[in-house]
Amino acid sequence: MIIILYLSVAFIAIAFFILVMYISKTLNSVRVSLETVTKTLGGLEKQIEGVTTETTALLQKTNHLAEDLQRKSESLNSVVDAVKDVGTTVIHFNQTLQGITNAVDKQVEGNKEKISQVIQWSNVILELKDKWRSKKQEKALNTKRKISIKEKQKDIER
Repeated sequence: MIIILYLSVAFIAIAFFILVMYISKTLNSVRVSLETVTKTLGGLEKQIEGVTTETTALLQKTNHLAEDLQRKSESLNSVVDAVKDVGTTVIHFNQTLQGITNAVDKQVEGNKEKISQVIQWSNVILELKDKWRSKKQEKALNTKRKISIKEKQKDIER
């Protein structure tokens, strides 16, 4: 029975030794994995610092652009106000011009008959002027013919 006890203790010792070996290998594997995780976290920390720096720079640029956009928007507001004033001026000018046109129309309506008479007299004067010119041209042409006939007669006489 003692042999069985020694064998059991030896078997337990061997089993414990094998267990310690497997635990040792497992802990070694865990140590290697933890070192890899530590390196990865170190790299990740550096990347996060880089991203944080870039994010800060981007935020500053965004703030600068927002300020620039605000200034330009305010400048544009003054341009829009100026255009609005020009539009108001054009509307006022158009209303004034329309009032003048209406006044002229009323005066033309009132003086329609006089205008008609002026146009008739103008036509008569133009006709007289045309007749006078045509008579004047006829006289000049007749004078030229007479001179031409006299020259021919002189040529014949020679």
